[in-house]
Amino acid sequence: MSSSPLSKKRRLSGSETTGSHCSSNSVRSELSHIPTNVSTNGMAKNGNEAEIDEGLYSRQLYVLGHDAMKRMQSSNVLISGLRGLGVEIAKNVILGGVKSVTLHDQGSAEWRDLSSQFYLREEDLGRNRAEVSQPRLAELNSYVPVTAYTGALTEEYLTEFQVVILTDSNLEEQLRLGDLCHSKGIKLIIADTRGLFGQLFCDFGEEMIVYDTNGEQPLSAMISMITKDSQGLVTCLDEARHGFETGDYVTFTEVQGMTELNGCQPIEIKVLGPYTFSICDTSSFSEYIRGGIVSQVKMPKKIAFVSTTHFFWLHVLRNLTSDADELVSIANDVNANQAGSAKVEQLDEELLKKLTYVAAGDLAPLNAFIGGLAAQEVMKACTGKFMPIRQWLYFDAIECLPETEGALLTEEDCAPRNCRYDGQISVFGCKLQDELAKQRYFLVGAGAIGCELLKNFAMMGLACGDGEVIVTDMDTIEKSNLNRQFLFRPWDVTKMKSETAASAVKQMNPSIRITGHQNRVGPDTEKIYDDEFFEGLHGVANALDNVDARMYMDRRCVYYRKPLLESGTLGTKGNVQVVIPFLTESYSSSQDPPEKSIPICTLKNFPNAIEHTLQWARDEFEGLFKQPAENAMQYLTDPKFMERTLKLPGAQPLEVLEAVYRSLVTDRPSSRKDCVAWARNHWQVQYSNNIRQLLHNFPPDQLTSSGAPFWSGPKRCPHPLEFSTSNELHMDYIMAAANLFAQTYGLAGSTDRAAVIRLLQDVKVPVFTPKSGVKIHVSDQELQNANASVDDSRLEELKSLLPTPDVSSEFKLFPVDFEKDDDSNFHMDFIVAASNLRAENYDIPPADRHKSKLIAGKIIPAIATTTAAVVGLVCLELLKIVQGHRRLESYKNGFMNLALPFFAFSEPIAAPRHKYYENEWTLWDRFEVKGVQPNGEEMTLRQFLDYFKNEHKLEITMLSQGVSMLYSFFMPAAKLKERLDLPMTEIVTKVSKKKLGKHVRALVFELCCNDETDEDVEVPYVRYTIH
Repeated sequence: MSSSPLSKKRRLSGSETTGSHCSSNSVRSELSHIPTNVSTNGMAKNGNEAEIDEGLYSRQLYVLGHDAMKRMQSSNVLISGLRGLGVEIAKNVILGGVKSVTLHDQGSAEWRDLSSQFYLREEDLGRNRAEVSQPRLAELNSYVPVTAYTGALTEEYLTEFQVVILTDSNLEEQLRLGDLCHSKGIKLIIADTRGLFGQLFCDFGEEMIVYDTNGEQPLSAMISMITKDSQGLVTCLDEARHGFETGDYVTFTEVQGMTELNGCQPIEIKVLGPYTFSICDTSSFSEYIRGGIVSQVKMPKKIAFVSTTHFFWLHVLRNLTSDADELVSIANDVNANQAGSAKVEQLDEELLKKLTYVAAGDLAPLNAFIGGLAAQEVMKACTGKFMPIRQWLYFDAIECLPETEGALLTEEDCAPRNCRYDGQISVFGCKLQDELAKQRYFLVGAGAIGCELLKNFAMMGLACGDGEVIVTDMDTIEKSNLNRQFLFRPWDVTKMKSETAASAVKQMNPSIRITGHQNRVGPDTEKIYDDEFFEGLHGVANALDNVDARMYMDRRCVYYRKPLLESGTLGTKGNVQVVIPFLTESYSSSQDPPEKSIPICTLKNFPNAIEHTLQWARDEFEGLFKQPAENAMQYLTDPKFMERTLKLPGAQPLEVLEAVYRSLVTDRPSSRKDCVAWARNHWQVQYSNNIRQLLHNFPPDQLTSSGAPFWSGPKRCPHPLEFSTSNELHMDYIMAAANLFAQTYGLAGSTDRAAVIRLLQDVKVPVFTPKSGVKIHVSDQELQNANASVDDSRLEELKSLLPTPDVSSEFKLFPVDFEKDDDSNFHMDFIVAASNLRAENYDIPPADRHKSKLIAGKIIPAIATTTAAVVGLVCLELLKIVQGHRRLESYKNGFMNLALPFFAFSEPIAAPRHKYYENEWTLWDRFEVKGVQPNGEEMTLRQFLDYFKNEHKLEITMLSQGVSMLYSFFMPAAKLKERLDLPMTEIVTKVSKKKLGKHVRALVFELCCNDETDEDVEVPYVRYTIH
């Protein structure tokens, strides 16, 4: 649960687009009026080229990249205003890893600050906010010096900074500092929240270079044809769409014939179709023969900004008064003085009035959302990575207010009470605060999203009375977590996440009642998270990192009819989904298409991309250091292993037993020297012998039956490698493979390269000659059609050759579980070497350790800014749930991509309606059947079938529980007769071969039914109560 991928991947791309109540004002039309002779100050120059701590920043590095991280590490940032919004921005920027952060505030902590300023405590009231927050923020990242400043923001002082962020500032200061920063080339961000309203303004100067506008990996495609023309037509192989867009720039490699294109300067393209596009004039180029790869090139883009004085809505939001009519009057005056597109035909006066009603509020969720966005803009300002907001973003969440029109709260309801929730009470009143305190919520996961949720829960006062938050996570804290899971510190590494997170939020709000568990959610823990547990909950929040666990929790929430808050992130992309009983569809109602897998034959013999060689290396790791040791130990210790293995399909029994035989007999080492010899011989097999055999079967000049070259298109012709102890990569492989092999037998390894080289001198490598008659499958279809013939005589021979299991006391094997984040364990050393050697075989460009770890380790790129923003939106939905909102349009599912930037909000999809006879039902409905009858006896299958026939006029044709078929109309008569008069639970136990736990109060039955006209009808499931 340490990372949180998008729970459902959505395509978030395109130009800056906004959804419901979220708008952004572009100044493209005004850019032409900016003089070109004004001096500019671009990106902060790289300072001392400090080494990047990849152990800490690894997940963020996969979002930003090394170059952007280095630019960020040379940027000094000033954050003015340390109330809830300021501390949120500071937290995210410090975690990100800038050069330094200065906290500026001349104000003292007040009660209302405590509703969202998570580093202020009650004992800090009256003290300067910046000075109190400084030591607590400084703990977040030892690489970022954090200082507090309480003086005036003078011109001389500001010139020390590359980026300035103003929060909680007045209009006069915004205009003064806006002009100053613009003239000095200092990048300025103004961020504000007022109750349920927020805004963000960016001015990054008159010339800013954006090096990467969207953060996506550059696309590439294989070419099948290029024409000679005034606009050369490029056709790509039809394996997959090229994915390019008109206006993209590309370059070429490996083109045969038209070699003028290889390594050319980036060429702008025009897309003509999913597999075609046109390029420059190729009429004078050589004739195209075959092959080639086209790759997208990211081109820098210059953009310009104007200063604060151009944005009148900043002025309106800063002219807030407590008098609604006065604000409407001011807004109308400002609007009347505007011209062109800046003038609004009709102001939304109701919206402006609502702004005055909630303006005194200070809400943690809104600060989390705007604070996440603002911190990402700081990173853009420092690095030129991703497209900035141009230039003003407005957001409101007024749908969080009571649904009933006119149900406005009184002044008395919202009056300050000198308590830590005053900032929230001023918006929602004290009744909601009392409701929040009673809530009992189950939080599944204490990783990045989990930490942010807990912080918001504590600030909002969730479970700070009679309620409780139960958080479960079975993971321990690792160094790489510290970059975004901000409740953890370096001294917490190896501790349990749930307990540490619970303890940290108790510091933020001692009133929160929270319990940490270390359980995985799933069927195995249903004794703990049983009917009683779920029935006592008000709702569930997921903070998970995999779809299976998400779908399991979704099923539990549907069954127990509990609201579910679902969210996920993937780099700068994030999404929020809210699931409301009897109102919305559930998380599982829609699913992403399965991820495309790499064909087996591509992996085995015909790789053409580094992803293929990395997956091959991962398979090698499992097949050399994990599976053989596991199988051998099972053979030695599990009496039923042989019986199970022989029942496997196809050639699997032979493959498994051959591997066991190698592990226990032929390959079994007795010393370090044996391990080095094994590694050297395995190198020879994989990178020389197998390639030579492949080229024997399919020579470089081989033609297909149609006369085309066999080695063309996606098939790259390989070449064997010659081993050398002076080749670093060859030795990397030997060192890693020998040490891992030794580990599986409990033998000591060695990091002494010179000693290993000496041992290699004595290794005898058998001479290899390619054989005729060896079958190599060219496609997966051919592989499937091939009948795997099992050599029964060899099977019998193996059974007699294998040592008897009683030798298990003599030695033990130790399967190696892949762990990507420990640089001393040789795991990534092996993957990088194995993959890059295979890449060399096939002339595929190699990947460095960083990229290899991302792909082979299936790492989810993550950054604190996205997590904070996503969780802010989740907690706005939580406020609606606790108030009991029942209108579908009140709830919002959200999607964002901070890199573009793109934001979209939509109503959740209503639960689909079904019908049988005149009865309408949704996924939230079910048949309730009491299994125990009034006479105390349990219902039999016959009675169950009759009950549905008589009560619901439905004839059950099939009845199942989980994967067990309990009844079907085509069941053999003898089996049916045997079951009809058995109690339902007895049939379940008999068919599933599992006893029902004492915690089980009810069973779920799935039905297939016919109506009275003998037509199939879709019906809800059955909840069959037994206790």
